[in-house]
Parts: sequence; structure tokens; C-alpha cells
Amino acid sequence: MSPAWFLANRNPGRAEEGKQMVQISYPATFRPDEDARPVVRFPDLREAATDGKDMAEAFEEAMDCLGSSLAHRLVNKEEIPYPSKPKRGQRMVPVPLWIAPKIALYWAMKEAGVNKVELARKLGVRETVVRRMLHPDHATKAEKIQIALETLGKRFLVVVEDAA
Repeated sequence: MSPAWFLANRNPGRAEEGKQMVQISYPATFRPDEDARPVVRFPDLREAATDGKDMAEAFEEAMDCLGSSLAHRLVNKEEIPYPSKPKRGQRMVPVPLWIAPKIALYWAMKEAGVNKVELARKLGVRETVVRRMLHPDHATKAEKIQIALETLGKRFLVVVEDAA
């Protein structure tokens, strides 16, 4: 993955020796508008913006907006940038679980220089299976994406932490 991604999301206390563990989340700004409603913008995804009546609602809306923006990029075969390092005043917004594995697979394929046809051949499946794994509207079983990631030398983990 890109150096900015590792620097922004490095979690050395949890990774196995010699391995990197990354969190899939994007930095966002939360600023009040003229009516004091928090407006959320994602510097890495210029098209993604939302708001809420208060900070709690704005954060929930931000996660939904982030998922929708990434889904739109997957469907339209647009570049999905790695998250940048958060700047002062920005909060990290996690990518929703319904799309995070698909984004992880997209990045793993990109890093490995593997297209859908090549990954399908490695997995012993049709290209349509890989296409569905990446499509946000297809409810791919997590196990299939895990196998695809392992084929590309990656693992997808879900971690539960105490809330701050």
C-alpha cells in the first residue's frame, strides 16, 4: 500500500512481527454551517459531503456518505485513493463494514497488479465471480473475499475495541 496509507493508519501494537495492520478509514472535516449544523467533507473524496443536526448524527451520516462514495467509485471504475494522513482538526471516519472488504480487495488487486481475469484464474473461478466480489450491490460471502485476499497475500480482520 502507499506510504501515506501506512503512516496514517499504522497500528504497530497489534500487528504480528514484520506485518502491518491497517484500519480502513478516511479523514474528514466537521465544520458548522451558518445554521450551526456540522458539515462533513472528505479531502480524499471531493464528491463526498454530508451534514447532520448534531455531531452524532453528522458522524453517522459521514459513514453512510463515505460508503456511498466508495461504492459509486467501484461501480464506475473510478480510482479509489488510499486515505491520506489526518491533519489537525480532522476525524477519521471508518469505511462501513458492508463495503470495507471490497475496498480491501480492490487495493490488494491494484498493489499486486492483478486484474479480474487473472485473479479469477488464480482462484479457479469465472471472471464474473470476481466482478461480483467487487460490486457493492452484490452480497458476496465474506469467506470468498477472504480467500481472494489470501491469494493476493493479504488477510482481512475485524477488530473490536473499547470505545473512546
